Amino acid sequence: MSLRDLDGWTVLFDLDGTLVDSAPDLVGTLNRLLVEEGLPPARPEAARTLIGSGARALLAHGFEAAGADVERARSDALFERFLVDYTAHIADGSRAFEGVVETLERLAERGAVLAVATNKRSDLSELLLDRLDLRRHFLAVAGPDRVSARKPSGAHLKEAVAMAGGDPARAIMVGDAAPDAEAARDADMPCVLTTFGYTPVPVDTLGGDVLIDAFEDVEEAIDGILAEFYVRRALKA
Repeated sequence: MSLRDLDGWTVLFDLDGTLVDSAPDLVGTLNRLLVEEGLPPARPEAARTLIGSGARALLAHGFEAAGADVERARSDALFERFLVDYTAHIADGSRAFEGVVETLERLAERGAVLAVATNKRSDLSELLLDRLDLRRHFLAVAGPDRVSARKPSGAHLKEAVAMAGGDPARAIMVGDAAPDAEAARDADMPCVLTTFGYTPVPVDTLGGDVLIDAFEDVEEAIDGILAEFYVRRALKA
């Protein structure tokens, strides 16, 4: 029988750049729309750093890089075309990062409650998770439409924990970019940051409690955070 040493703890995960390498399909949709508009495709390595900022930021980047009218990129009609195309191709090339499934299974075996806290719309998040057979691991998927404030607000994380039936005082955020780190600070939660995500600035400048180079390192990072938590609690006793 597995040791249930994570009973009572909730682990929140960002989606894009943390659980899933979704850049191929997001950039693919961007480039199809640019070509339809008679513009050159964006360079994938430049566009992927903006994924955490949302589809509108991706569109603006693509138009700006092509020397086109950025105001056109901000139109609601183009945004809707982006969503339609992306929905149709949401899991063509997107894949869970190596070690995700095994790590999630081990955390659950140890008693952790798992949830997703993402700025990606909830229906798109659940569709992507379903297509990759990841949805089964999470008790809640909290996109910005299901909470009172999106990341970087700590309210997003606290409400995601509540949706999963957990306690925000015993929760850990795992993400890859500034909104994750800032939301964790705002919620007074420890934060683990990946170095393989989509942040446009160096991840070591974001103030995460632990940096990890591979998803398999999530479990060790959580163990370290919990050890520090219980030491502090013992010293206060």
